[in-house]
Amino acid sequence: MKVFLSYSHADSRLAVRMSNALQQSGMQVWTPDLNLLPGDNWAAERGRALEESNAMVVLLTRSRPDCDVMRNIEYALGAKNYSNRLIPVVVGDPAQVRVDLVPWIVRQMRRIDLDEHKRIEPQVQPIVDALREHARAPQ
Repeated sequence: MKVFLSYSHADSRLAVRMSNALQQSGMQVWTPDLNLLPGDNWAAERGRALEESNAMVVLLTRSRPDCDVMRNIEYALGAKNYSNRLIPVVVGDPAQVRVDLVPWIVRQMRRIDLDEHKRIEPQVQPIVDALREHARAPQ
């Protein structure tokens, strides 16, 4: 499964850790911090990754979701290849996470909570399970 990992720039370090943990679980993960190189056409590469991926994990933290995260979510909500494969992950205290800033439909989805103070690797299993469950579901 090809997973597009969406996150605010302020959460880049967390995203790299999440990407590594998901890859260790057998997922193929695309993130701008790991997949874009100097000189790459940023918009074209991001667009290609969005088209080629078939699931999206969105990290929601205390950081305000930036424009890229919002565009990624909007793309995933309208793209057939992401049907039922948008996984919101709330990192940290849910009372401090700005979920009110994402589209209302994302707030209705089953979310996965992640404790930022614990190791990420053991916490990714519910994300992996949700991705695999959605991969098996008829579209």
